[in-house]
Amino acid sequence: MTRPPTAAQRRVIEAADPVTGRLRGTADQLAALVTRGLAFRHPRPPHDHFLTPAGHRIRETVPEAPAGPPPDTGVFAARSGGEETPLPSGPARRREVHSAWQGLLELRRMTNPDGSVDRPCGWERANLVRAAALALEAAGQRPADREAAGYRVRATPQPEAVAVHAPDPRTLAVCGAVLERAGWQAGEYTEPRTGTRYLLASPRRV
Repeated sequence: MTRPPTAAQRRVIEAADPVTGRLRGTADQLAALVTRGLAFRHPRPPHDHFLTPAGHRIRETVPEAPAGPPPDTGVFAARSGGEETPLPSGPARRREVHSAWQGLLELRRMTNPDGSVDRPCGWERANLVRAAALALEAAGQRPADREAAGYRVRATPQPEAVAVHAPDPRTLAVCGAVLERAGWQAGEYTEPRTGTRYLLASPRRV
């Protein structure tokens, strides 16, 4: 069984960019993470280091913490809609979303074999709800909250597919168009029991 990362290595992993997984550290720290299979060195200049799927799993493993609300870590989180806790909005949030989306496009460029930015990458396929929600919010769509209606992105039993719900047919169609432009395939379906229309969206492969 692979030894867990050292405290210093864990700090480097936890400080990785939350969207792209780009790492910052000393040459020795990064080389050690590569040796353990937790990071890889990108073959194209500037040869940055990024977390591997195993590294992402380490990063997302939260140590046991005392009871109570989690601390505000400042880590960006995409809004899937329907969050119970009010989230910040305004210019600062828009800047965060824009920066996260640009980071995701860069991750596509760095990790897609052909350098394409118009097709989802491996991180998006492993984080479907977060990826679809980021694409929608980055395009200016409003997530649902306690004050207003908006989109809701939810996981589905189908592999590589999320369900997107919207308050009205027009908004649903707009969400579908946004996801298509972001490199997803989206089609409208009807829930048999309720008659509610929704989108089923999945990352495009070609």
